[in-house]
Amino acid sequence: MSGVAEAEDEARKRRVRYPVPLAVGIGCYVLAVIGGMFLLADDFGPGLQVPLWIVHGVVLIQLIRKLGAKESSAYAALFIVITSAMSVYVIVVACDDLTLQQRGERVTSTVVREWRDPAQGRKARDYNYELEHQDGTKVLGPALKATSNLYNAGQKVTVIEDPEGELRPRTPGQADATGEARGSGALAFAALGAVGWMTWRGSDTAKRRDEAKRKTSSRAQKLYKTVTRDHTTQTEQEEKLRETLRTYPADRRGYIKVHPEDYPDVSQHRAARIAWEAGLRAEAAGNRGSWRFGETVIEEVPHD
Repeated sequence: MSGVAEAEDEARKRRVRYPVPLAVGIGCYVLAVIGGMFLLADDFGPGLQVPLWIVHGVVLIQLIRKLGAKESSAYAALFIVITSAMSVYVIVVACDDLTLQQRGERVTSTVVREWRDPAQGRKARDYNYELEHQDGTKVLGPALKATSNLYNAGQKVTVIEDPEGELRPRTPGQADATGEARGSGALAFAALGAVGWMTWRGSDTAKRRDEAKRKTSSRAQKLYKTVTRDHTTQTEQEEKLRETLRTYPADRRGYIKVHPEDYPDVSQHRAARIAWEAGLRAEAAGNRGSWRFGETVIEEVPHD
C-alpha cells in the first residue's frame, strides 16, 4: 500500500472512531468564541475583532478538514464565522436593552429636533430625535433612533432613559430584548448546525452516497458516448483537456471553464491533477455543471 493510501486509510479510521467527540469539541469551541467575542465587544472595536474573526475562520477550516469534508471546509467556516459574528452583535444589543430595562426610568419627553444619518453608500439612513424632559432639560444619552420617520418636532414620546447617560433612550417596545435573545440563540444554533452538517459530509456514509452518485454519472457518461458516437480514449481526452487549459482564455474572474461531458472518461480529480501539472488549480464548489480552473481558487479539488 502506498504512503498516500495508508494516510487516507488512517484518516478514515480516525473519522470512524472519533467523529462525534471531534464534532462536539468543535461545537464547544464555536460557543467559546461567541462568548469570548461578546466579552470583548464592549472594550475593543473592529480593529481587534476583525483579525480575531479571521484567525477563528482559519482555525475552523483546519478543524473541519479533520472531519473529512475537505472540499467544503472553507465555505462552512465562512458560514460559521458570519453567523457567530451576527449572534454576538445581536446579543450585545439584547444586553443593552436588558440593562436599560433594569436601571432605566420611564419618562415623557418632547421631540425638539430631528435629523437623518449621513449617506454612506447603500447603507440605510436612520432617523434621529433629540428629546427634552417636560421641564426643558435634555434627555440623557445619545439621540433616540428609528429606522423610519415616526415622530415630528413637538410630539410627545414615552421613552426609557438611562440615568447614567451611557445607553441610548428607547421606547418601551424597542427595549424588549426577547426578540434579540431568540435571534442570537437561533444564529448560534445555525453555527452549530453547520458543524453537524460537516460531520455528516465527512462521514463514510456520505462518501458512499457520493460514490454512488459518481457511478450513476459514469453510466450517464457511457450513454452520452454511445449517443454522440464519441470513441475517444481517456488518453486522448486528457490531451484534449491539456490543450484546452493551454489555449483557452480565462474569463473576467480568472477561470478557464470547461464542460465535463466533453471528457466522459476523465474524473474531476484526474482533471485537477492535469490542471496542477499545467500550473493551475481546480475549483471545488460553485461550478454549476462545469469545471473551473484558475491560478487561485477558493477551495481546491484534491489532485493526489
